[in-house]
Amino acid sequence: MIIVFDMDDTLYLELDFVRSGFRAVDHWLAAEFRVGGFFTTAWRLFEGGQRERVFDAALTGLGVAAEPRLIDELVGVYRSHWPMIRLAPDAARALERHATRDRLALLTDGYLLTQERKIEALELRSCCDPVIATDQWGRDYWKPHPRGFMAIQSRFDCPPADFVYIGDNPSKDFLTPKALGWKTIRIRRAGGLHAGQVALPDHDADLTITTLDELDRDDVQRLLAARSRPQERASLPQPEEALT
Repeated sequence: MIIVFDMDDTLYLELDFVRSGFRAVDHWLAAEFRVGGFFTTAWRLFEGGQRERVFDAALTGLGVAAEPRLIDELVGVYRSHWPMIRLAPDAARALERHATRDRLALLTDGYLLTQERKIEALELRSCCDPVIATDQWGRDYWKPHPRGFMAIQSRFDCPPADFVYIGDNPSKDFLTPKALGWKTIRIRRAGGLHAGQVALPDHDADLTITTLDELDRDDVQRLLAARSRPQERASLPQPEEALT
């Protein structure tokens, strides 16, 4: 079995990265402009549900003009900082457990430098091979584009039913692997940014779990042991672009 993991909110809580990024920006603002309070202000906005223009709103709340050049600087600090994140305890257990009996791989979206630093912080190359950040090819190749999935599939001499993709975001994580004939599992981790999202029928995974400890659940084990997916394949999105 080849188990392919998503990273954000699958192996660790993305909220921890957001918190780490806000702290990095807070330290930068204090050092460069002697402006304090960014972390507290930005985190309050984020916890209140704001997901767009958080930096602009936080600066305004601190009495600092949210000039485009400054915003660009802050975004750069946020995306390039070395994150203070760690594997979720159940993820650490699952990686250790399955590394002894399965092949593990990683497929993740997001800005390349940001994702590479997360991968390094979580030490995922020590247990996953290949490790693919889709932004190496550009944003057009982020999921659900098939290229990342097919790049992993091409590394193994195995039928599609031997692959399982585990992710958290039904808007992009499962449509393509299901079309390829892979099995799919959604993790709705407590605190995950997409945990409350309702999936469209053709975008949902074969099974849903709430922690990676549940990979040993009987119905999950039956799914993993099956020689085919439990439902008919969908049409593969953008097949002509899969290997471009």
